[in-house]
Amino acid sequence: MSAGRWTWLLGRLDALLPENRHHLTPGELGRYRVLLGSTVLLAATSLVLAIISALGMNGGAPLVKIGTGAAIGFALILVYLRAGGALRRASLLVCGTMLAGYMLTTFLMPRQIVASHAASLLIPLLSVYLMGVKVGLVFTGFFCLNSGILLPLYQSGFGSREPIFANSQAWIAGVLDSLILLLGWGLSSLFGIARDDASATVRDSERKLHSLLESTTDPVCSLDERGRAITSNSVARKMFQEMYGRELRPGAELDQHSDPVVQEQWRNSLQRALRGESVRFEWIRRNPHRTWVFDVALHPLWGEGDRPVGVTLFGRDITERKEAEAKLGELHRGLMEVSRQAGMAEMATGVLHNVGNMFNSVNVSASLVLERLKGSRTTSLLRASELLREHETNLPTFLTEDARGRQLPQYMSTVSRHLVQEQEDLLTEMKELLRNVEHIREVVSLQQENARVVGRVELVTVPELIDSALRLHLDAFERLGIRIQREYAEMAPLPLDRHRLLQILVNLLGNARHALAESGRDDKWLSLRVRREGEEWLRIEVEDNGVGIAPEHLSRLFSHGFTTKKEGHGFGLHSSALAAEAMKGRLRCESQGKGHGARFTLELPLSAREPPA
Repeated sequence: MSAGRWTWLLGRLDALLPENRHHLTPGELGRYRVLLGSTVLLAATSLVLAIISALGMNGGAPLVKIGTGAAIGFALILVYLRAGGALRRASLLVCGTMLAGYMLTTFLMPRQIVASHAASLLIPLLSVYLMGVKVGLVFTGFFCLNSGILLPLYQSGFGSREPIFANSQAWIAGVLDSLILLLGWGLSSLFGIARDDASATVRDSERKLHSLLESTTDPVCSLDERGRAITSNSVARKMFQEMYGRELRPGAELDQHSDPVVQEQWRNSLQRALRGESVRFEWIRRNPHRTWVFDVALHPLWGEGDRPVGVTLFGRDITERKEAEAKLGELHRGLMEVSRQAGMAEMATGVLHNVGNMFNSVNVSASLVLERLKGSRTTSLLRASELLREHETNLPTFLTEDARGRQLPQYMSTVSRHLVQEQEDLLTEMKELLRNVEHIREVVSLQQENARVVGRVELVTVPELIDSALRLHLDAFERLGIRIQREYAEMAPLPLDRHRLLQILVNLLGNARHALAESGRDDKWLSLRVRREGEEWLRIEVEDNGVGIAPEHLSRLFSHGFTTKKEGHGFGLHSSALAAEAMKGRLRCESQGKGHGARFTLELPLSAREPPA
């Protein structure tokens, strides 16, 4: 019979427990329930025995006293348990009362067969289950002594009525009764040992699962059908404490004090998850001091009959990402306002072009973060938890005998390592995103100065800077199937204006991307070369096999306002040429004409000289 059909009985047994016993481990709670149920049944049985004996149907007055005394004793034990009494002491009292009552009853019954009554097996079964193998053997041994020795002696009058061994059948029956009782003790002991081993395996799996949940920096918790917390990791509890000012306890509702609109969103998402859907949404929580934004995923917890009985919540704090997006928006609006006030419409267009290129990097980082979130190994954790849920009724057997169950602890350990790696990857992407935001700010600042302030010179590892510029376009290059060729000469870091050089590289790579996209070629390639010309010059070449440049356009290519693009503004190459001149260098272009690609060469001095011809 399924556990759900016994819910009413378990509820009534739990009602007899004091409040401080409701949060015991499953093993301890099970012993309490067995003890309570056995005590109630033994009290009722003793009372029935007393009533039957009082009616003259069996045993007479002595049995009335024994039955009444035992019933009162069991009732007092129930009162003791309700008052918070210790499990082991109550178990000793129950087993002792049962043993004493049964032994006295065997001496009062006219036939020895009562000693082998099926009820006698309750003594080894209960004592082993409630108190362990050794204590169970003591109780079983007392009853074996009673059945195998004391009772035959008593029936012979200890040799006064007949010789002690005259009734050999009584002695044989006593020995058999004792053996049966010992067999019951042995079987109970084997079951108890197997149960303890299985419980140890379950506890070990629970520890590993707990370690897995605690290894993530994201909040994870499970909820019942009403949205109340069942279990949670420390991150979830800490965040709940920060947001609501109270501890997240089992039974607490997660969203009681948010805005009505947010609460309605939460209820609708919870109901969808309870209908079997996987739901993802942004959850906003505000208090007078700050606002939190979470990326929340709800997945159904399946019970018997493929019916959702709760949900698992996986969250991710994206507050910083939202704040970064808001700052980017403010930066964009500030840029437009500065351009308007200065009357520099063309300059603003150029700045937006450069910032737009760097926004590509932000989008790339955000996309990578989103892709990693979508491919997160937390779904593996969900599958593991669902597998445990599916086998919760036979969890010990599943973990010890089923092939999948035996692999589950190792599987969860592997998932834990993947989650740690996933966290490191996401932190790397967020650092890259913040670095690009900082670069946007610096580019805007440089443009506002209108190149009147000499750029800050610092030691730059040129190949690394080229790769940084390349990353801004890498997603588009991969999407277009562009093959990247690198030819970087080994060189030490050089004193250069990092931001101007990066601005030039970003623009050249963007133009190459457009030229390759419009070429329609299948074998698109982009070649990047870096080398030193002696000890005084640095040469950087960006070459592609794109659409090429008509000869008549080469002389005007770096002029302000000149463009061959339908949506171009003619500022990119012009500003790049100006930046090269500001660095005492030169930017030039070579092309064999339409369809033959182009090569842009940036030459920068490592000392104050003119670039080579």
